[in-house]
Amino acid sequence: MNDKANELRLLHELFKTARKNLSDGHWDYLVGAAETETTFRRNRAAFDAWAFRPRVLRDVDRVDTSAALLGQKLRIPVVLAPIGSLQDFDPQGGAAVARAANGFGTASMLSSVSLPGLEAVAAACEGPKIYQLYVRGDAAWVEDHMNRAVEAGYVAFCFTVDLDYYAKRERDIAKRYVSTARKTASIGEVHQRRFSWTDIDRIRKRFDIPLIIKGIATAEDARIAVEHGIDVVYASNHGGRQLDHGRGALDVLPEVVEAVGGRAEIMMDGGILRGGDVVKAMALGATAVGIGRLYGLGLAAAGEAGITRVLELLEEEIRASLGMLGVTGWSELNADYLHPRAPVVHPPGFTSAFPLLEEGY
Repeated sequence: MNDKANELRLLHELFKTARKNLSDGHWDYLVGAAETETTFRRNRAAFDAWAFRPRVLRDVDRVDTSAALLGQKLRIPVVLAPIGSLQDFDPQGGAAVARAANGFGTASMLSSVSLPGLEAVAAACEGPKIYQLYVRGDAAWVEDHMNRAVEAGYVAFCFTVDLDYYAKRERDIAKRYVSTARKTASIGEVHQRRFSWTDIDRIRKRFDIPLIIKGIATAEDARIAVEHGIDVVYASNHGGRQLDHGRGALDVLPEVVEAVGGRAEIMMDGGILRGGDVVKAMALGATAVGIGRLYGLGLAAAGEAGITRVLELLEEEIRASLGMLGVTGWSELNADYLHPRAPVVHPPGFTSAFPLLEEGY
């Protein structure tokens, strides 16, 4: 691990180094959201609205933080979610992310708009990798990407389905910053808009690879996904970067869990910045969670080693939270360990999980 990563003792310490290393445009791309950024703030508010109910006098000397997704063992139930334009934060882009995930012991998801591309990232390291596609072409184009992903050894294929229209991300527009994803959005975007459950049926019949649908925001669509043979229902609002005034992702999770009814595995992302956030999502029924902005900060701050440090710090917080709740593993955790409470009064946002930042540390 490099010197910059070794210096990171707290998650909030990522911010200063990452901000220094990134241009204004790249920084706002990473931390920004759509229009009024209300959905983004609700992601954090949703986590703040749950309090823990700890149990005591239990033997928690050994706490197992490991989990599994699609049969793949994960050191912690945290997957590195797809981020477009990773190459803007580190020249090795998706390859650095995949290596960090593999080295730590978890999985990564490669965005189809991140370099160095599908095959190069697959060749960068072993370990479970998932390929995520924005539909920018016809059925033959999609099937070509799926064939390539299968041949390259990806363990699952993910369709992101909440990007039919590209939201107005005003931080980017104000600085005239155009991300890689935005540059490609106009290329074949009609195909994304026309992509439907009929296409999923065709793909399900043709390909024997686990399928993930990312962008589920209602029980209704979660139920439909299971009916169409989806293996992982991924509750997400794109980190608040798409539809403004949506619900917080954690607010959506319980109804998705109920609708799925154990017929598929469940992921969620949106607002996860601390180990306690991971624990709350798992208590409410997630199989695993995704992080995006948080590991993006690690990548910007210290490259591949910075991502590894993010995962290590999350693991420390997760283990401590589980132990103080009185459980030794995920199988013992459920919603009984949570209680709905009004959030502590402070504006929810990207830095609200890190109060020391507000005090100048």
